Amino acid sequence: MRAPSDAFEARADDFAWCEDVIRRNSHSFYRAFSLLPPHKRKSVYAVYAFCRAADDCVDVDASRGRLDGLQRDLERFCAGAVPRAPLWRALDAVFSVFDMDEEPFFDMLEGQRRDLAFRQPADMEELEDYGYYVAGSVGLMLLPLLRSGRPVDDALREDAVALGVAMQLTNILRDVGEDRDAGRVYLPASVLEDAGCTRDDLAARRAGAAFRMAWERVARRSEELYRPMQRDILRLDEDSRLPTLSSLFLYRGIMDQVRADGYSCLERRNVVSKERATALVGEARALLADAQGAAAAWEGR
Repeated sequence: MRAPSDAFEARADDFAWCEDVIRRNSHSFYRAFSLLPPHKRKSVYAVYAFCRAADDCVDVDASRGRLDGLQRDLERFCAGAVPRAPLWRALDAVFSVFDMDEEPFFDMLEGQRRDLAFRQPADMEELEDYGYYVAGSVGLMLLPLLRSGRPVDDALREDAVALGVAMQLTNILRDVGEDRDAGRVYLPASVLEDAGCTRDDLAARRAGAAFRMAWERVARRSEELYRPMQRDILRLDEDSRLPTLSSLFLYRGIMDQVRADGYSCLERRNVVSKERATALVGEARALLADAQGAAAAWEGR
């Protein structure tokens, strides 16, 4: 990480624009990463705004032309020519302070291209491959912010990717009904077939035993993918541990909310209440304190 400069103050309006994007679109992400110190917090907002712009090319505009335009802007940005827009001016400040990796930003755009030419995943392997491009890539975008100024090894990169994919699987499980209405079924064909759940079941919004079995198969994998980052949370910067762990708890809590609401995700989006979200952050804080205490005790032996 290079030394922070006044670039963030000079781009205050641009970062405010990015913050508005994340505040309107992702309560869990915003709630968790607002716990970061200012430079990191604003940087996460800018990264999120890029991801939202990419996502909107597909989910709002369904436009390959807009996605190609975003790719051209990214290529110009990486070549040193900053497009004249709040997103790019904010990202310019981020890249001037943190040792950002360009490749995951391009991978995100590849993931959106896959959505434009959507095909239901055949199996969990295909789903997780897609999950890397649209969300595991985000984990890699954020890693230089969460472990700044220190080398990042392959194991931590794998943790970051796993966390992103876990969150994407959780989003898919939350949005089964909305995605189905948009013509997309992300639950893998083999998972639905093994559970005896048909497309007619999804169309009729039948959350019976077959649907629940398929849903839980994906949920179990999501829960497995949350564990590596939870295990290795102390490898992040001290000021980044609670926000990251809170995001993990908040997203994982979405699956518990779907269960508590009787798997009604075929009918509506299940939302974690503010009270429950506060409790989840508290649980993350307690787990982190225990982990830090255990590490300190081990070092003192």
